[in-house]
Amino acid sequence: MEIKEYTVYNENEILELYASVGWSAYTDEPEVLHKGFEHSMLVLGAYESGKLVGVIRVVGDGYTIVFIQDLLVLPEYQRKGIGAALIQSVLTRFSFVRQIELAADTTSGTAAFYKSQGFQEMSEIGCCAFMKT
Repeated sequence: MEIKEYTVYNENEILELYASVGWSAYTDEPEVLHKGFEHSMLVLGAYESGKLVGVIRVVGDGYTIVFIQDLLVLPEYQRKGIGAALIQSVLTRFSFVRQIELAADTTSGTAAFYKSQGFQEMSEIGCCAFMKT
C-alpha cells in the first residue's frame, strides 16, 4: 500500500468510494464534494496496486487546529491497517499542531478505532462539541 497526496480530483473514483460506505449526503451533491476537496488543506489517498482504496481529508489552519473531515476506506479493504496508516500520516505531518480533531459516528467500533489512534472523546478531557446541521 502507498499513501500519497491526492492532487488530481477524479469524480468517479471519489463518488465510488463515498457510495461504498453509504455517505450519500456527499454523493447526492457531487459538485459540492468536489469544491470541498478543492478547498481542503490536505487530502491523502491510499493506493493498492494503483487503485484508490482510501482517503483522508483535512481542513483547518494547519498551525493551531486541524480537523479530520473525512476518513474512508473501501469496505473490502477495511481492517487491514489502511485507515490507521492514513490517520498516522496526518498525525505525523501535523505533529506540531495542538488541536487535531475529528467527528465520527457513535458506534463502539468507531470509538475503539479512534481511541486506538490516540484520540480521546471530548468529554474525557473536559470539553464538549456542538454541531449545527
